[in-house]
Amino acid sequence: MTDQTPDSIAAAFAAQSAGTVARRTAFGLAERRAALVRLRDVLTRREPEIIAALAADFGKPETETLLTEILPVRQDIALALRKLGRWMRPRRVRPTLATFGTAARIRPEPRGVCLIIAPWNYPLTLALGPLVSCLAAGNSAIVKPSELTPATSGLIASIVSEAFTPDLVTVIEGGIEASQALLALPFDHIFFTGSPEVGKIVMAAAARNLSSVTLELGGKSPTVVGPGADVRQAAAWIAFGKFANAGQTCIAPDHVYVHEDVREAFLDALRARIAKAYGQGPSPHLSHIVNDRHAGRLRGLLADAQARGAQIVLGGEGEGRYMPPTLVEAITPEMRLDQEEIFGPVLPVIPYADLDRVIARINERPKPLALYVFDKDSAFSDRIIAATSSGGVGVNLTLLHYTHHGLPFGGVNTSGIGAAHGEFGFRAFSHERAILANRFSGLTMIFPPYTARVKGLARLARRMLG
Repeated sequence: MTDQTPDSIAAAFAAQSAGTVARRTAFGLAERRAALVRLRDVLTRREPEIIAALAADFGKPETETLLTEILPVRQDIALALRKLGRWMRPRRVRPTLATFGTAARIRPEPRGVCLIIAPWNYPLTLALGPLVSCLAAGNSAIVKPSELTPATSGLIASIVSEAFTPDLVTVIEGGIEASQALLALPFDHIFFTGSPEVGKIVMAAAARNLSSVTLELGGKSPTVVGPGADVRQAAAWIAFGKFANAGQTCIAPDHVYVHEDVREAFLDALRARIAKAYGQGPSPHLSHIVNDRHAGRLRGLLADAQARGAQIVLGGEGEGRYMPPTLVEAITPEMRLDQEEIFGPVLPVIPYADLDRVIARINERPKPLALYVFDKDSAFSDRIIAATSSGGVGVNLTLLHYTHHGLPFGGVNTSGIGAAHGEFGFRAFSHERAILANRFSGLTMIFPPYTARVKGLARLARRMLG
């Protein structure tokens, strides 16, 4: 659905709301599985179109599209198809002393009508991945893809309309006006992926309707290379994590603290890895920046840093929407490069001697979505993990924790609220309803009137239970 007038958006919401009660009983395990299979089959059939759309929006290499856009959604679907019966099953809970004689269970139930607002950096997987969790939990959804990736946005709308009826899933395209109209509606749950600044706007809008939220945000994810690191391994993983999608990844390493004892070896290894992965000149293996405005922002960060004394040791501004892998040294706190989330293929390399100062610097900033540590000594990484806070942690790797569906993916405070992926995503879109049934509870003995006998039983209960 592409019509984005407030009336048509309200009508789409109303159509889904009208089926909320019926879906509680009619959209069970078999129906949810069937919906996921339809989505999987449409994705498989239209894979060449997905590759073409992301090439049009980003110049994204086909292999990168397969690995970072299509495969994660297919993994989400496959896992849900295997595990959904267990996820949906009510969980029994043992009684407490106070509730002896009762039977307790937790029943996961659909929240209702959900809104999924997807970003532009991974436009397919960050729209359809949450949709898989939403459908698995038994909800309907309105999906709002990003207007900054028009080819992919239009394709998502076409895929959804082929796989689902509008009363179950529909797509609203458009810009800020469409988002504002959607956020004015009383959704039962909102799943937003984007920047912390916009996340605050989404949360404020949700508060007006008391809608629950899952916020996947971002921040300046730090990386620490210790004196005992395997520098070649560290360089390979950091280059992969930083330059995949041209650095336009919410969990990309934003900057690297490198122990001064291994600084030169690490830089040599990083230069060699970049040369091997991307070669010289414009690389067909590197995505482009999403648009001219974001490319200009990145070049503005570089210009500001150079004016304040930073040194570019590899790469540079590039041309148009293409920016090569760029390494920068001599970073200082007053530079915008040190203050803003970079979200591009520019990597500050910051030498250090005192790990405590690095930890203090990490803790001075808002809590990041990811933290990466490289060292052969587990005590080194354990020390950093214990002394800091972040959404997730990678030790001697980058990005890979995102793909582990047994782990919750999400941020903390500024980097996000709630978790996604696998069962965690199912639970994000579910209301865990507490049910307690009386079997032979004896608590009627302390109901009013409060006679001397009841008072005595109450005092006994306090000693036993409190």
